[in-house]
Amino acid sequence: MVNLKKQMKRIVLFILLCITLTACAKNKTAPAEEDETQIPPNNNALYDGLVEHPQPLSEYNTYDTLNVATYIMRADDTYFIADCYHDQIIYSDALDKPLTEWSILTNEVHYAHTIAFDGTTLLIDDTENNRLLAFQKTDKGYAHTQTLEGIGMKPHFVQYNKKRQEFMAWSSITGELYLLKRCVTPNEQGIYPLYIDNILKIDELYGVYVRSFTVLEDGIYFVSGHNNQTILKAQITGNGDETSLTVTNRYEVPANLAGMVQLYKIQDYYYITVSTDNTENQEYATIVRTRHLEDLKTGDYEDIYAQFGLHGGTPYYINEIEGRYYMTHHRTDKNIIAFDVTDNMIEHVELVF
Repeated sequence: MVNLKKQMKRIVLFILLCITLTACAKNKTAPAEEDETQIPPNNNALYDGLVEHPQPLSEYNTYDTLNVATYIMRADDTYFIADCYHDQIIYSDALDKPLTEWSILTNEVHYAHTIAFDGTTLLIDDTENNRLLAFQKTDKGYAHTQTLEGIGMKPHFVQYNKKRQEFMAWSSITGELYLLKRCVTPNEQGIYPLYIDNILKIDELYGVYVRSFTVLEDGIYFVSGHNNQTILKAQITGNGDETSLTVTNRYEVPANLAGMVQLYKIQDYYYITVSTDNTENQEYATIVRTRHLEDLKTGDYEDIYAQFGLHGGTPYYINEIEGRYYMTHHRTDKNIIAFDVTDNMIEHVELVF
């Protein structure tokens, strides 16, 4: 009788255990298969630095001059200027408005150098704070929507690559290229978050002050730093975790051109702005052009600084806006110069600010 009771007890326990396991199995959801090409869902927890309640700054610029203008661009029929040493980005719907009638996009940056736009989001490098700031246009104006911290060391240059549909942000001291993508659908606030998709690196540029890169059809060009005296050409190769930035060519440059700012291709020439020589002496600042980068080391280039009616300053970044070129310039009172290039001839040079 005792054995029968023990057997019955074991049977009851077994049945209860089976019921419990079945219930757990029904409540458990099978994990979804991973899709490497899938954009992360719009869950705010997945995105770093989203601003909780984005609001436009709604302030006007109070300075009547620029203090080290580094970049000018146009987006959404609006002009933007990086007013670097005033620690602000300003904007206006008309280029000929007095500076005091320009609005402030942000004054929460320290030495912001460049601005990029993908059709929806503005991205700004906040160089000395080692971060990027994102902005989107709302019903009330342009609002700060996201801050991405820890972007290498001195992120100095941002661009949007239309072909790859991603932002590129360059860490000027660590040799790292940050690739950022925008979510394809907005969150509940109508904001399109950004996320870092990959970080590529050129090891030999770690510790070299490289101010910019240029994306051309045949590769990505990284200008010479004062302490490496070499322009590097690279390609993005591979996919996913195997993606890398591979150097495919090197172009030596003379000591007087070593501290470059930017390489910009206009028609048949590479235009190169220079900040210092290899000893960081700003007296060597100039702008040159050459048809072939390999000719730089032999001195086969044209110094064109005087053609802009400039002297004693530092030519900086060049950008094209509706077929006309704009070059920022500092260390003098001539800050932004516009010009045209027709059949490789520089013409219609105009002082904008």
